[in-house]
Amino acid sequence: MNKRYTPDTKISDLSGVGKARSEKLSHLGIFTVRDLIYYFPRSYENRGSIARLGDYSTEAAHSYILTVASGVTSARLKKNLTVSRFRAFDDSGSVEIVFFNSTFVKEVFVVGGVFRFYGKLTFNKNRRATLVNPKYDPVIEGVPLESLVPLYTLTDGISSKIINKLIKSAIDDVLPLLEDPLPDGIRRENSLASLGYAIKNAHFPLDEQSLLGARRRLAFDEMFYFGLGIALSTGKKSITAGVSFSPCSLSPLTDLLPYELTGAQKRAINDIYADTVLKRVDGITPAMSRILVGDVGCGKTVCAAAAIYIAFKSGYQSALMVPTEILAQQHFADLSDLLGRLGVRVELLTGSLTPSKKRDVHERLAGGEIDLVIGTHALISDKVNFSRLGLIVTDEQHRFGVEQRGILKSRTEAAHMLVMSATPIPRSLALALYGDLDISRIDEMPKGRNRVDTFVVDESYRTRINSFIEKQIKLGGQCYVVCPSIEKEEDTEELYPVSLSSVELVSYDSLALKSAVEYTEELKRAFPKIKIECLHGRMKNAEKEAVMSSFASGETKILVSTTVIEVGVNVPNATLMIVENAERFGLSQLHQLRGRVGRGAKKSYCILVSDLKTEKAQARLNVMRSCYDGYEIAERDLMLRGPGDFFSSYSSNNIRQSGGFEFKFASYCDDKELFDSAFIAAKSVASDDPTLTKTEHIALRNEMASRVIRVSDIS
Repeated sequence: MNKRYTPDTKISDLSGVGKARSEKLSHLGIFTVRDLIYYFPRSYENRGSIARLGDYSTEAAHSYILTVASGVTSARLKKNLTVSRFRAFDDSGSVEIVFFNSTFVKEVFVVGGVFRFYGKLTFNKNRRATLVNPKYDPVIEGVPLESLVPLYTLTDGISSKIINKLIKSAIDDVLPLLEDPLPDGIRRENSLASLGYAIKNAHFPLDEQSLLGARRRLAFDEMFYFGLGIALSTGKKSITAGVSFSPCSLSPLTDLLPYELTGAQKRAINDIYADTVLKRVDGITPAMSRILVGDVGCGKTVCAAAAIYIAFKSGYQSALMVPTEILAQQHFADLSDLLGRLGVRVELLTGSLTPSKKRDVHERLAGGEIDLVIGTHALISDKVNFSRLGLIVTDEQHRFGVEQRGILKSRTEAAHMLVMSATPIPRSLALALYGDLDISRIDEMPKGRNRVDTFVVDESYRTRINSFIEKQIKLGGQCYVVCPSIEKEEDTEELYPVSLSSVELVSYDSLALKSAVEYTEELKRAFPKIKIECLHGRMKNAEKEAVMSSFASGETKILVSTTVIEVGVNVPNATLMIVENAERFGLSQLHQLRGRVGRGAKKSYCILVSDLKTEKAQARLNVMRSCYDGYEIAERDLMLRGPGDFFSSYSSNNIRQSGGFEFKFASYCDDKELFDSAFIAAKSVASDDPTLTKTEHIALRNEMASRVIRVSDIS
């Protein structure tokens, strides 16, 4: 490679590449020299650990330093198959080495030659040790052999030898020209390797310690740039004057509660009270933008009720927007009962109301005759006008985008905004993800909440599972069954799948997927006297509402569903959650599903069904068996799945890993403090320099632009 090449040089301009080879490299996403040096290995072979033949193991591949003992003999077995054999030895034994369709090895292996062979020992029917098609390197005195050998994802026409040679050349000639955009202060504070060192040792590590250092730096980069992208796009929060609520006592509300608020709930309510009543900046009350993040059943709704009561006592209206009609009706029943006793006039506004009823609600809202309106997307209709809107609450935050919140907020810029999410996320990630919101974490569960016993079983338990379903229904309970797909032999489009690259290299294709439609029919045959319904995302809203209403009323006993029931629905009578193909779900998602049961007085259970027996898959599912803290599960989910899959499931802005935001090294990193540090650093940079125009951030600005964040978006 010539020194005139730069990181931006097109791959087709490289010596020895040409048009045909550049076309093949483009299939790997390699278009420039920068792409080439960032095309990291998918894994490594540890050839530096040398074994002796006498200490053989057939469980894994090993390296052996062997001397060639005999000449190579070749034979044609059939038309398109040749086999070449010879023997080699070390001081503990000998082995037959076999190559197929490689007659050229006659010229490579001569008697007395010493080579490092890498492969897995097998034994033929005569119990003679054999190495079949091993990797090999000549042992030459004074020439070190690579210990960790990179393995790249390849495509037709691009061999390991080709990609290896191109990357080595690029690293030697172009890497010195690559500017490190990460500010020196951040790099030193977190004890990170330089970018050049990290890239070189990610491809060709000197040893395992060098690889760990390289991965640590590159994992930090992935999380830092991702966090910075979110912080820059959501953190442009300016102070907007909000309505000033009047001081009031919350005792009338809390006295009506049949339980005592938890410490976490009290802290959250105090945050809301401080934002809306006490806070002053330059003599004005800033409009609150706060999110309540808490586990399923932690009591967020009571905190929202407190906010609504504060608004009511100050003479202002509130709006509560939820994603589904069934959830709107549920909130209406609960809040009209609680707040109605305090004089709050509560009304429901959903798409299924008759035109005359909608007009009536619209008129009374505009006339100030309604204090709290609870509704779905019907609340953002142009026909909805308020008299004195002071508070907007959105429930199940990740089902709404920033734009939908903004439409409702635009009706009254001075209105305070409170959003709620039942998805616990690690603190550092929340700092980046919810850059436009202040955060209140409810990390304490109410006393008396029943723990849901969780079991991990395989298909051999099917008869026992069916018996348990029948038992629960006879005891007066109801059952959810969640499947990963809607119909047979289709993509799991409603599922956020676990990343194979970040969890383990295993094919799921051989595992039979349970589909909601087919399994519903199967259960109907097994339980002909029990009412069973199916629910999935392709159904019309009216159909979904009817099915959920039937289940909520207790008429339907078994609900077979995709993950559309993951959040929001409260059916206290449901005592059993069965998740089919549980290996397909992230831990946080499984925790959300488990949270659909155990909401009443009856003992409840969760059964995770999976036939995947690999160690890592079982370890993931066993986390659910032993852990019930949503925040701890979220931390483990992040570590096990990697941030790409985690955010694709739970990002409020529906951010998915794409373009420059790819998570390879972060997916293998189990250093929680590193994640925290990366996100905190990103938040700090965005707060200090939201346009990245300071001299020390120019390279960072260019890097963000190359990672699909347009410069215009941060200017």
